[in-house]
Amino acid sequence: MTTSTGVGELNDLEELQKRSHPIRGVVTLIVGVIGLIIAIGLSISFGAADISLGTVWTAVTHFSPELTTHQIIHDIRLPRVLGAALVGASFAVAGAIMQGMTRNPLADSGLLGLNSGAAFMLAVCFAFFPGLPYMYLILWSFVGAGLGVAIVYGIGSLSKGGLTPMRLVLAGAAVSALLGALGEGVALYFRIGQDLAFWYAGGVSGTKWSHLQILSPWILVAMIGALVLSRSITVLSLGEEIAVGLGQRTAVVKIWGMIIVLVLAGAAVSVVGAVGFVGLIIPHLTRYIVGHDYRWIIACSLVYGALLVVLADLVARVINPPYETPIGALIAFIGVPFFLYLARKGGKEL
Repeated sequence: MTTSTGVGELNDLEELQKRSHPIRGVVTLIVGVIGLIIAIGLSISFGAADISLGTVWTAVTHFSPELTTHQIIHDIRLPRVLGAALVGASFAVAGAIMQGMTRNPLADSGLLGLNSGAAFMLAVCFAFFPGLPYMYLILWSFVGAGLGVAIVYGIGSLSKGGLTPMRLVLAGAAVSALLGALGEGVALYFRIGQDLAFWYAGGVSGTKWSHLQILSPWILVAMIGALVLSRSITVLSLGEEIAVGLGQRTAVVKIWGMIIVLVLAGAAVSVVGAVGFVGLIIPHLTRYIVGHDYRWIIACSLVYGALLVVLADLVARVINPPYETPIGALIAFIGVPFFLYLARKGGKEL
């Protein structure tokens, strides 16, 4: 005999499935991939020296090291734009996973201390371990991201009434400010401000092929893990009690989800710096279009997160030539009003 609780859980799952739109998901994914390809082509083409799209295509398919334009494309612009795509996808997928697991519409790696924790640990590495290989910088970024989120959850869980979405964001803002101030203090004391300026401002101008060779496997494995975990996150987004009632091991899902988030956020910060709001904006937009099935939300967030950062990097290079505007500032210009809009809604559960 089916209990009323079981019937309620099944009804919730059926309602969630009705609110998902797979056809929209396919169309949104195809449009996003096409837009990303076009954005990558334009980003490689435009810069201090404008290069035609035909030359870009030739340099990619038939690279000639004797040609200066081919060297610019291959050695500078191509790793830069691919780095921007990887970073955007990482931040967006991390934000989608966090929002699904916590049922917190304000969850984002930048707002919950992960980015600032990773940036703080990078400051410590530059101060005490100068010349550390890039691989170790990435590992310390993961440690810093874990430290940031652990402090945020620790502070938030101590408050009376539990860890509400708004308390989590407030704790994240406080911890982010603290770790940011500590990082700047380390930079001033050890006179490494110039070395850290790139990470604090946010940008992908220093991305090299060697960086991508180290980062790509980490990000690829984490992305595959996110897609594998996406169905479980969909169930978890219904609420912990419902997920347990449907037979899900919620603790295991949360542990793996947080590991994936730490890898994605730590890797992204090691390249671009403490850029926020990508993981806040993109999952909301994709959820509005494709519904509440995280299989589609995560897949679309991957593509549109990459698209957002690639376009932001392109605008950063052409808005005030020959100088570059920090992409963190450009994305924050969109992200801050979006955050205020969500906060005004009262942080409704997903």
